[in-house]
Amino acid sequence: MAVLSGLEPKKVFEYFEKLCAVPHGSHNTKQISDLCVSFARELGLRWRQDEVNNVVIWKEASPGYEEASPVILQGHIDMVCVKTEDCPKDMAREGLDLMTDGEWVWADRTSLGGDNGIAVAMILAILADDTLPHPPLEAVFTVDEEVGMDGAFALDCSDLKGKKLVNLDSEEEGVFTVSCAGGARLDCFLPGTQEPLEGETGYAVTLSGLLGGHSGMDISKGRASANQMMVRTLYSAMERCPGLRLCGIQGGRFDNVICPKNEALVSVPTQEAGDFEAFIREFDAILKNEYAGCDSGITLSCGRAEADGALSREATSRILHTLLVVPQGVQAMNVDFPGLVQTSLNLGIMGMEADGLHFSISVRSCIASQKAMMVQRLRALLELSGGTMSLRSDYPGWQYTRQSELREDVLAAWQAVSGREGKIEATHGGLECGLFIEKIPGLDAVSLGPELHDVHSVKERLNVSSTQRVYELVLEVLKRSNR
Repeated sequence: MAVLSGLEPKKVFEYFEKLCAVPHGSHNTKQISDLCVSFARELGLRWRQDEVNNVVIWKEASPGYEEASPVILQGHIDMVCVKTEDCPKDMAREGLDLMTDGEWVWADRTSLGGDNGIAVAMILAILADDTLPHPPLEAVFTVDEEVGMDGAFALDCSDLKGKKLVNLDSEEEGVFTVSCAGGARLDCFLPGTQEPLEGETGYAVTLSGLLGGHSGMDISKGRASANQMMVRTLYSAMERCPGLRLCGIQGGRFDNVICPKNEALVSVPTQEAGDFEAFIREFDAILKNEYAGCDSGITLSCGRAEADGALSREATSRILHTLLVVPQGVQAMNVDFPGLVQTSLNLGIMGMEADGLHFSISVRSCIASQKAMMVQRLRALLELSGGTMSLRSDYPGWQYTRQSELREDVLAAWQAVSGREGKIEATHGGLECGLFIEKIPGLDAVSLGPELHDVHSVKERLNVSSTQRVYELVLEVLKRSNR
């Protein structure tokens, strides 16, 4: 029996459960893309699937709406795959184990992928229902949004006729997003080669218990980045134990996730071993005190471990000096939208390889020149340290427009559905709307969605009643389009 069968809207949760049954992490979207195509075939609708697995599905207007302008409904089909340490699931091959208490939906020991699977489910439910009044519909499902909006970059929009875009990738009910930050993903490298150990003791150092979170939506919450904190820890340890050498370091899996855990391997001269262990205990207490209000689970520990080699002291010092001054977190706040982060950075992934340290940084800003400035600053820092940096993706922001017919329609529809006034906001998160606006001149866009908490984490959960209200909102927006 389907886990979500008793939830409403019935068809939405039916489609959501089917989507969750197949793996669909970023860069692993062929199966879910084919599933969307099979739905289109079953419904007898025209569809297009491109070489990167984006899918577009068309549905003709319902009776009486033939003269209405088309509306684009859009979401992305990839998810961020994270799981607890004790979860045996292979998320590249297996679907999710959904759970519900009737109020919330979540997945057992993994992320849920409500970002953005619930959008796809809502759109499919609309396409499947021939009783709904609606204009011509153009359903667009993009891939790899979570790793740089690759699908939206690649999408050919020449056969899309709609000038209104309802993006369903927001996560707060009744809050309608009309502007977002642009971003860039940076691949960085600092060289260093391993040398044999001589009279040294190896230590595995672990920084864990952090909340992590979305590097756009949660970056203002003051949560620690395990990558940044490990660098600070090792730099401080090096001041206490000058002979410390870096053997390895690994943290994070995604550019756009605040890293919740980092593991490093270091060596220290055997005569400094006692000082090193004492330092780790002391610094654990320091971090617990600093993050008591926002990351109370933070834990720093070490244990003796075997190491085959380590970077030279000079290379270790150079890398730790460089990383210590790499910015992390909020850099500037927005003046026009009080409380909105304007510019931020996130050191999402780092790992030691044979040739040195590789790491990636996500830069976000709603001001294009500030984004360019942060990229420039990082490049200068790395070049001074003998490193390199390459730009993997650079997506535009979405500038606020003062006149928007769609925005007024959404606000009126929300008032009708909920009896409450909606809230217009900008977001520091990245949305694909900016790319669609670049590709489709004159496009009017609004982003909305149901209540989703702790996305990109194992605590991710979707509110059931909010999903129903937002679904009704979308139906009301479509119903009002015939004017």
